[in-house]
Amino acid sequence: MVTLAPALAAAPAAAAPGPAPAAPTAGATSPEPSSGQRRVVWESCGNGLPAAVRCATVAVPLDHRRPGGKEIEIAISRIGAADPAKRRGVLLFNPGGPGGSGLGFPYALRKQLPASVKDRYDLIGFDPRGIGRSAPVSCGLTADEKQVERPYKKATFGRDTALNRSFAAKCRKKHGPGLRQITTRNTARDMDAIRAALGEKKINYLGYSYGTYLGAVYSQLFPARVDRMVLDSAVDPKRAWRADFQLWAPEAEKAFKRWAGWTAERSATYGLGATPAAVSATFWKIVARADREPVVVGKTPLDGDRIRSLSRRMFFTAATAADWVVLLKEAAAGRPTPELPEPGEWDDNGASALWAVTCGDANWPRDPETYRKDAIRDKKRYPLFGDFASNISPCAFWDSAVEPPTRVNNTVGALIVQNEWDSQTPLPDARGLRQDMKGSRMVLVDEGEGHGVYVNDMSECADRVTTGYLVTGRLPARDLTCAPTPARERAGTAERPAPLPLPIR
Repeated sequence: MVTLAPALAAAPAAAAPGPAPAAPTAGATSPEPSSGQRRVVWESCGNGLPAAVRCATVAVPLDHRRPGGKEIEIAISRIGAADPAKRRGVLLFNPGGPGGSGLGFPYALRKQLPASVKDRYDLIGFDPRGIGRSAPVSCGLTADEKQVERPYKKATFGRDTALNRSFAAKCRKKHGPGLRQITTRNTARDMDAIRAALGEKKINYLGYSYGTYLGAVYSQLFPARVDRMVLDSAVDPKRAWRADFQLWAPEAEKAFKRWAGWTAERSATYGLGATPAAVSATFWKIVARADREPVVVGKTPLDGDRIRSLSRRMFFTAATAADWVVLLKEAAAGRPTPELPEPGEWDDNGASALWAVTCGDANWPRDPETYRKDAIRDKKRYPLFGDFASNISPCAFWDSAVEPPTRVNNTVGALIVQNEWDSQTPLPDARGLRQDMKGSRMVLVDEGEGHGVYVNDMSECADRVTTGYLVTGRLPARDLTCAPTPARERAGTAERPAPLPLPIR
């Protein structure tokens, strides 16, 4: 699924603009569409994408249960197969979210994807409904309303409740009843409309993070139209969505325990303690110090709650977390430290779309008291992040979902790829999806750290298996465990561009 902060993931690295594979020229049309769909007319994309990437729109019903009603347009992009003689079909992408634009994603991945994949597929990006160029939702939110990770405090819970109520009211007023149609089920139906408009009998699909849930829902609604499907960094459909957010709390505690042991073994390097208990105490002393008086990192003051929020994702990568706590220790001692990187922030569309989907996919508890009690309980159980994960959200005030959540239970063949220590979609998520999709296979990167595996320099073994599946269609005979690419080999990537963030899930 999805952090509630703008970068839920580290996806494959983006590259600077450059030549791209050949694609249709302006005004070119797709193959004959099926199911009565109109032809797709490809034109220049603009927005910094080169001429070789073509864009178009596909008209879909706002409410797929009323096909003759109001329509919206879904923006799609295409990079043509590099070797037309080997072309197999289309490969759709979703980079995560909900709230992430996918229109430029195939172009961003073009250097990382193997030639054998680019030879065989037209690479198809799209902005899901409510996002980017596809009937975007933007609710006119204030900075406080867009802040969706909040600790529980008795003194501020009333204000937090009011901000979330205001968020929902603004979206309802701005977008009316159509807001309830911004759901994963409808986006999956839009994907099938894209398939039909492109004249394809089946689709191939690569989805990261939230995109795994979208792919799983598509597989449940349209099982006969799935060809090859890769689901990377998975969401368990049974948890969508509040239970999935809450999963971050116990999994963060597991990661913290692992980190404390790892760091204690390297006490000569980090100086944070010679035993796991001592390392843990060092961190919590810094948090307590920051609760009394903010710790200034660079020029940025951090109170204890902010440290807990920032740290949750850090602890899933042991070396990164150790460096982070050393930095905090220096700052707490009053010594100068480097400035924190500028945090990414949701824009209005991203934040609005995030909650439109997560609130629209399933009904959440309506009574604020439920959130208050859960946040108090989970802060005691999981002190690092429990209150953040269970605190109140705009979904408490959203209109009822138009459809029940999708129950995924099928035998569609898919390849699930997962790092063992993924901070955004933890391992129990992937195991849950593997159980739901009984025809699938899972490739687990043992001790793999990070969010996003395929072509993300995480595991040569996992990349090889995934590419082989996309090229041949053959799933492994059984679930596999792969080794990660050693950190010392990944460290020589200073000249590579920074990872492209996967939005939220």
